[in-house]
Amino acid sequence: MNEQTHPDKALADLAESRREIESLTYTIAHDLRAPLRTIEGFARALSEDSGEGLGEDGRRYLQHVLEASHKMSLMLEGLLSLARIYRAEFHPVTLDLANLARGIVARLRAAEPARPVEVAIAEKLAAAADPALLTAALEALLHNAWKFSRGREPARIEVGVQPATPPVYFVRDNGVGFDMRYASKLFGPFQRLHSEREFEGAGIGLASAHRIIRRHGGRIWAEAEPDRGASFYFTLAEGPGPVGATP
Repeated sequence: MNEQTHPDKALADLAESRREIESLTYTIAHDLRAPLRTIEGFARALSEDSGEGLGEDGRRYLQHVLEASHKMSLMLEGLLSLARIYRAEFHPVTLDLANLARGIVARLRAAEPARPVEVAIAEKLAAAADPALLTAALEALLHNAWKFSRGREPARIEVGVQPATPPVYFVRDNGVGFDMRYASKLFGPFQRLHSEREFEGAGIGLASAHRIIRRHGGRIWAEAEPDRGASFYFTLAEGPGPVGATP
């Protein structure tokens, strides 16, 4: 087999291409933040200082500029967040995923102390993973469950594991769910199955979780029904070695 068709070289070339794309994405998103802040800053100053003189149409147009620039800022931060996942160092250790989940839920409760949410977390969930990255993935999944169970009485969230090799961890809620026909869109950046008017967010959390789980050499998937909640499952590669370090 010649060099051009050797599978190892093809995989190496693919990994290098992905790293280049990630680097370019990070650079572009980073460099666009400054001019976007300038646009948003001047638009806000114009609204505050001269808004009354613009007339009703002028004020409406300026509001569209402010809303669009804010949305673009969220998208750029999302792109930077995704790029950082593969730029971050990868140091897997043995940890208790249940402890991570309890800490995240405590922060969610502190942000909405008046909201009653029933949360059941398995007593211990041993895992071999990078602590910072897995915390970010679990935050995305729990924040997703917390958000989309809003309005349920009571809202319920469960974190646990199904015995398998490798173990299958899950985050489950009784929220609005979704139609499985659109499940392929779940983990794409800025993809949404519900409108921004219904649920806030930039559509980046599940994409981040997907990349983090893949970096661990695992996989993530979901099962749901409309108005009957959703379950997100994921696996992590066995052993503490730096598997999945390339996308």
